[in-house]
Amino acid sequence: TVTAHAPILPILIPFAAALVLMAGTGRGLAFQRGVGLAAALAGIAAAAWLTLLADRGEILVYALGDWPAPFGIVLAADRLAAGMTLLTALLAAVSLLHAGHGFDARGRHFHALFQLQIVGLQGAFLTGDLFNLFVFFEVLLIASYALLAHGGGLARTRAGLAYVVLNLAGSALFLIALGMLYGTLGTLNLADVALRLKGLGHDFAPVRLAAALLVAVFALKAALLPLSFWLPMSYAAAGAPVAALFAIMTKVGIVALLRVQVVAFAPAAATADLLAGWLMPLALATVLFAALGALAAGRLRALAAWLVLGSAGALLAVPALAGVDLTAAALYYLVQSTLAGAAFFLLAERIAERRGDASDAFQPGPAPAAPWLALGFLVAAVTAAGLPPFSGFIGKLMLLEAFRETPAATTVWTVLLLAGFLVMASLARNGSRLFWDRKTDLAAPVAPAAGWQRATAIALLVAAGPLLALFARPVADYTARAAAQLHAPKAYIAAVLGKDTRSIWRQRRP
Repeated sequence: TVTAHAPILPILIPFAAALVLMAGTGRGLAFQRGVGLAAALAGIAAAAWLTLLADRGEILVYALGDWPAPFGIVLAADRLAAGMTLLTALLAAVSLLHAGHGFDARGRHFHALFQLQIVGLQGAFLTGDLFNLFVFFEVLLIASYALLAHGGGLARTRAGLAYVVLNLAGSALFLIALGMLYGTLGTLNLADVALRLKGLGHDFAPVRLAAALLVAVFALKAALLPLSFWLPMSYAAAGAPVAALFAIMTKVGIVALLRVQVVAFAPAAATADLLAGWLMPLALATVLFAALGALAAGRLRALAAWLVLGSAGALLAVPALAGVDLTAAALYYLVQSTLAGAAFFLLAERIAERRGDASDAFQPGPAPAAPWLALGFLVAAVTAAGLPPFSGFIGKLMLLEAFRETPAATTVWTVLLLAGFLVMASLARNGSRLFWDRKTDLAAPVAPAAGWQRATAIALLVAAGPLLALFARPVADYTARAAAQLHAPKAYIAAVLGKDTRSIWRQRRP
């Protein structure tokens, strides 16, 4: 049936669009924009349909080539995976709309690379196989290398070199971890890995080492301190629509770590304590580091990058203590923080254009004479700082309430509230510098028109803060159902492997 093919559509649509775009390179920018936007809208429809199907409670498994797991490649769409594909599709469509005003014309093959980036992101959320998680990581990273450098410039070249070198090292480490895991367990299918880990002894050193390397890779992708220094420089240097899409890239590592921990590592005696004692302190240190970075930021785009890092740090505290309520709160916080961070990148570009030579630097200059920009900054700032009445406040409140029942409650509350105060102070001080601290002898330059594409994209992302607060109940209910399903790994394993492959596994059990 058509429903059976739903899990592959969020990957297949952008992949087909990328092929069409590469084949039609000489047909002009209008053709590329049309294909890109059509694919983005189709991707939203496919992801929304997949989310509705997954919300029925059944885990949708798609076996490529009809090869059953654990021998073949499978995609597994539960509520978490489907919800992340929808978030990715929405963010990608808004970013692409913003790029269509002229940013896409600053270099070659932008639209094809953008679609391949979506392929990597969607595949990473949907795959049920660790090796194919590596493959999709590489697809999104290769596309991101070129997208980061799109438009040229010394700052982007410097940031790109550091970004490429660090991620190549991470990819090499990923391969080593997968090789060790396959050498010891004989499988890389996540459901099969979970079953095999349960049959191991408590002190099985090679598996623990392979699992630890895998966690290190996810920590690098999620920018956990001390592996987070690359993120502020890279994200701040990227073009606005690229940086907006990058806001979800750190979430790939977080979601992958959360899924592997809940499904495979936590239930097994050999790896149950793998994250204990170190992940929580480093995650909280990342939050404080990001808050201090936001306080010291000299430009709005750098401040936005620090906000993305801060949200990643808060989310990285979750896998160490993962429970249903905590995961549900984290998923709501993930959605709102991703959209708020993306909104800041788009706002930063437009504010920089309106201020001329002062750009988006926090220094006296001509104020951006556009009341809608000031209102947009205010809404985005209130959301990012976690102040009422918008979704940032609800997300932070849900996180704090969920952490209240954990042993680290006092520490977590202290760090999150202190970081929130520092971010609020930074946004208040720097917002006043951008909009009120004027040089009277400088007139505001004549900035290029925003265009309906960019204005619509900014408005949509800024409006996400109030809308997620207005519809907090249905969104929070969905994240609660997604968390409950994630924390029932037996259902995931049964859906992926099925009865026949489970009997095969018993015959191959180490």
